[in-house]
Amino acid sequence: MRFLRFLGLCLAFGGLVPVATTQILDTPAEYAVIMDFETGEILYSKNGEEPMIPASMTKMMTAHVVFDRLERGEITLDDTFTVSENAWRKGGWATGGSTMGLKIGEQVSVEDLLRGVIVLSGNDACIVLAEGLSGSEEAFAREMTALAQSMGLTSASFKNASGLDAEGHRISAADLARLAQREISKYPAYYSYYAEPEMTWNGITQQNRNPLLGRMQGADGLKTGHLSVSGFGLTASAVRDGERRILVINGLESRADRAREAERLMRLAFTAFESRAVTNPDKRLADLDVWMGAQRTVGVRMAEPLSVIAHKRAFAQGQSEIIYQGPLEAPITAGDEVATLRVTLDGREPIEVPLLAMESVKRLDFMGRAIEGLSRMMEGGQ
Repeated sequence: MRFLRFLGLCLAFGGLVPVATTQILDTPAEYAVIMDFETGEILYSKNGEEPMIPASMTKMMTAHVVFDRLERGEITLDDTFTVSENAWRKGGWATGGSTMGLKIGEQVSVEDLLRGVIVLSGNDACIVLAEGLSGSEEAFAREMTALAQSMGLTSASFKNASGLDAEGHRISAADLARLAQREISKYPAYYSYYAEPEMTWNGITQQNRNPLLGRMQGADGLKTGHLSVSGFGLTASAVRDGERRILVINGLESRADRAREAERLMRLAFTAFESRAVTNPDKRLADLDVWMGAQRTVGVRMAEPLSVIAHKRAFAQGQSEIIYQGPLEAPITAGDEVATLRVTLDGREPIEVPLLAMESVKRLDFMGRAIEGLSRMMEGGQ
């Protein structure tokens, strides 16, 4: 009978530690994610996959829908939309929320509205874009959700374009990081809006609320968020020495806390994490039991080289195991995928990679199988 088997393994980056590891990174933020941009790997997560209230970080998705329409040629940056009374009442100065300061009846270009959304976090600009593109904010929010889901952002559910509190309006920190990665990689020309330090509209100049812009070298986006029910949050990205990291935090108590924690975690994202090769891909990692084969074990190796990015201290505490349905049943051909290597490092999601058979194992003939079966029975009875 074959069972799911787990084989502990000591790999090159560190020893197998059978006890629980200590927390290598902590934050007062209720939600936090650090992502490596190039690989998309989540390097650190605190409640990262739990749906949360994103507040104005929602506007990244609002902008993404507009980017998508621009890319498909359905609109241009020079197209204009009219500011409705609804947009003015729900998103204007009188609300006390973040606003671009639009006037009823004003004709505003898509580019200026995008900048109003991204740089000024203008609720009014969000509503004008939503109404202009989809007829209503509600219809636009459904489009936001549909596009997010099609991108694999399964936690996303949007009820409006601005991020104002609404029942069921949610997305996880990890999915916000994935959205940021997508915007940076797919829309580099539009992404540059996120780095603009200020914008002037109708004679009023307002500053970009991102606390890392101008404060941390290499920081170039993305979006803040705040509601009384969600606390203070930020999705940010920065590049240093050719490497880019994405940070998402939410649930902090004050604007000052957000600024301090964002800077601290972003610095750690570059200084506390590093990439290491796990082991030589041609190395024989283990010999796994074989059933009804001409030999009783088969060696396994990784299918391809594996480099892991993690906190420096996590490597010494790393745990690794081989998972397979064992014993493996012959015949086996060299190169067959027969097992999985799982690497667990504190602070990040487990990594799983396929393991391949290093040699072929022929199946025994009838007499050989009979002898093998009898031998196994005798071993089991000892």
